[in-house]
Amino acid sequence: MKNNLTMDKLVALCKNRGIVFPGSEIYGGFANTWDFGPVGVELKNNIKRAWWKRFVQEDPITYGVDAAILMNPTVWQASGHVASFGDPKMDCKKCKQRFRADTLVEKHSKGEVSAEAMSDEELMDYINKHHICCPHCGGFDWTAIRKFNPMFTTSRGTLEEEADKVYLRPETCQGEYVNFLNVQRTTRAKVPFAIAQIGKSFRNEITPGNFLFRTIEFEQMELQMFCHDKDSMDFYNDYKARALKFATDLGLKEENLRFHDHDKLAHYAKAACDIQYQFPIGWQELNGIHHRGTWDLSRHQEYSGKSMLYLDPFTNEKFIPNVIEYSIGADRLTLAVLCEAYDEEELGNGESRIVMHFHPAIAPYKIAILPLQKNLSEKAKEVYATLCKEFMCDYDEAGSIGKRYRRQDEIGTPYCITIDFQTLEDDTVTIRDRDSMNQIRMPIEQICEYMHGKIKFE
Repeated sequence: MKNNLTMDKLVALCKNRGIVFPGSEIYGGFANTWDFGPVGVELKNNIKRAWWKRFVQEDPITYGVDAAILMNPTVWQASGHVASFGDPKMDCKKCKQRFRADTLVEKHSKGEVSAEAMSDEELMDYINKHHICCPHCGGFDWTAIRKFNPMFTTSRGTLEEEADKVYLRPETCQGEYVNFLNVQRTTRAKVPFAIAQIGKSFRNEITPGNFLFRTIEFEQMELQMFCHDKDSMDFYNDYKARALKFATDLGLKEENLRFHDHDKLAHYAKAACDIQYQFPIGWQELNGIHHRGTWDLSRHQEYSGKSMLYLDPFTNEKFIPNVIEYSIGADRLTLAVLCEAYDEEELGNGESRIVMHFHPAIAPYKIAILPLQKNLSEKAKEVYATLCKEFMCDYDEAGSIGKRYRRQDEIGTPYCITIDFQTLEDDTVTIRDRDSMNQIRMPIEQICEYMHGKIKFE
């Protein structure tokens, strides 16, 4: 990782520049929760928009939904989450902290060991052999590994004794499966077609640290491609390629990305692959592409009593479609973008700067409006009022122009527009490029066209 970037260094920058704050900080925080600040929420929203544009807006056979977080509890019986969804957890007997055994192994091996393929016994043997100590207290006195279901439960009902147990969804994809018939009927879609959504999921994660990588509430960007079995591997490979291209188009370098085929497949799966990113904590999953066969629709057909058979209008064949899933966490992708963008540059004469090299299309602010002096603020605010109708803009008149440039560099603003005394004479401004720090002079009336050409996401 360039510049010896650490999570601690990134967390400090994010907190100081309004990107991400610790959750409930004034009350001492709340483990594995983070709040996106004014800068961070723009970055994350821009990433989500870019994903939606690429995979929904520009794809004529993909349809969007926004399914409910709380679902009929039988959904989670059909999906297998109630009976078999669980993480391998173990407790430190010394400090009473609980950890995921697979995460301990992956962190110790810096992502080189595939813990997902290991049984509980193999995980325990690895931990003992390598003497992996408690990250919290340094002790080496572990309980046996136990399965822990991370689904959050709540209740529906006005009286406690009459309340029904319901779950906060641990994944968004079930909302796409249960709406397969609705979407197919209302859009008159023909297989193959896909359903996509972006939404919150919740898991009672106990693993501490690693910033946005693993949190108890997170946003997923997911789509499910419903297709015939004969076409399924073609779609699987297609989404592998499309997912990788999307990551590189966002600015993630190819040398920091790799495919990782699952060593252990679910009993219903035909293939499964992750795209991993080289985070400061090592190679870790960024997104997954899964060939889920007919498992999901078949299970919902069984538990709901509703037929999920699709009638092909051309061949008259009836079949339950296969599902190819592409899933990526918006928070985890935001973290990867932050890691990739971070840079520390030596500028000469003993000066340096921290700069976030975000792709202009996903940068939180596209433009910063900076009056050279405060007595130019009236004209600067006029320019801001015009440009903010087209772009997310920042306005800053506090401190020297050099310090203001540095602040904008640290939040990744690609262009700074300086209003100076010449502006009052000829309506031209100086535009500074974040990456090269070169400046050009331009009439105000040409800025919008110039900026639209610079910030497009193809």
